[in-house]
Amino acid sequence: MGVVSGHWPSESELDKIRKKVAELSGRDAQEVRVVVSPYRICPLGAHIDHQGGAVSAMTINKGILLGFVPSDDTQVTLQSGQFEGEVWLRIDEVQLPKHMSETNGLTEQMDSSTPQEECKWGNYARGAIYALQSKGNHLKTGITGFICGSEGLDSSGLSSSAAVGIAYLLAFESANGLVVSPTENIEYDRLIENEYLGLKNGILDQSAILLSSYGCLTFMNCKILCSLENSDNYRPHVQTIKHKLIHPPTVQNNHEGELGNAYKILLAFSGLKQALTTNPGYNRRVAECQEAAKILLQASGDEEMEPVLSNVKPEVFEAHKSKLEANLAKRAEHYFSENERVMKGLEAWASGNLKEFGELITASGLSSIQNYECGCEPLVQLYQVLLKAPGVLGTRFSGAGFRGCCIAFVEADKAEEAATIVVNEYSKLQPELASHLNQGLAVLICDASDSARVISNTFS
Repeated sequence: MGVVSGHWPSESELDKIRKKVAELSGRDAQEVRVVVSPYRICPLGAHIDHQGGAVSAMTINKGILLGFVPSDDTQVTLQSGQFEGEVWLRIDEVQLPKHMSETNGLTEQMDSSTPQEECKWGNYARGAIYALQSKGNHLKTGITGFICGSEGLDSSGLSSSAAVGIAYLLAFESANGLVVSPTENIEYDRLIENEYLGLKNGILDQSAILLSSYGCLTFMNCKILCSLENSDNYRPHVQTIKHKLIHPPTVQNNHEGELGNAYKILLAFSGLKQALTTNPGYNRRVAECQEAAKILLQASGDEEMEPVLSNVKPEVFEAHKSKLEANLAKRAEHYFSENERVMKGLEAWASGNLKEFGELITASGLSSIQNYECGCEPLVQLYQVLLKAPGVLGTRFSGAGFRGCCIAFVEADKAEEAATIVVNEYSKLQPELASHLNQGLAVLICDASDSARVISNTFS
């Protein structure tokens, strides 16, 4: 059955992590600060950010907790609730990305004293130091810390890597008395992922985690970001991010509004741990969208523009879509219809129309399957099971759609019943995958949350 979660983190969760850090550091538990870095969902805006489309996001009351105390020196000592071992480093050590350390013959020096698995999970901390150093921040105070994700939760599709990077940034900044804006931290986390770790991802996850607010939809226009992301010298400038918080009308800057109590968020897990090799990959879809844009721009006489679909006017697509091959036409159809769903969804949310908002989410899921052609049999089956569950307002894949989970908005008073039915029905369809799931956590019932933040010794 589902697990109902209230305010996150709870007093007991905070007490637990404070006691753990107190044991590690020999300090009083009241001195422990806790970074709360939530996971995010994107109700609408599937697979269009890389084409400069519009997206919506919301944080949930699950994510990363990092308890820490500032050190008396430059030492950083970390333990993890998910991984074995301990990571040691100094806050004032020069951190170099892997490709740079190899070029300078430093790889062996950096890794020789620490087992490979420890280096792997410690790399986000090293990357946070690298990001802060690269922007000229003077770091002199380390931390003793303990980091953990929401217990038993498969976080694929929920932006866990961005949540981890942000947690380390906020901890190091807090320990060193640095005042950093959310938009600056978006750039810092990009440096962790793109430059230090060498990942070719965008900055939407970081933006959602750092810019969201309880009960609001975070609307982001990705057009400028897309242009930068697809250039040869990918270096997005965070000051160009266009975002807006869409408040529902009945939630008036508190957590007790009617709309906030009207729905819950279901996370339904498939048991898939990695993308299936038989499925086309993410990069192929991006290339197909770009090819469609190129053809449409040439047909309209705008071939000098960058080949992304945000540069194509909807009327141009309608006039020239017959020039596209079937697959390319489907990708473009998904882009234009999804962009429209996002805008309609913002209006529905702002007016408190959860029924319409849910229908748009479901339509987004269907277009992802039929037009964008992502997903695989287990995820499609999970999507279909959720559609039939009582009280479900709308559902779609979370993340790229080749593994992980589905999200659903559900009427609050039917959330428990829906969760139980989804677990039972999915187990019948995919008994092998379902057997790998913790049955108490196969479907989670979640609430909306706030942005990433640091909690001091008083609960807030």
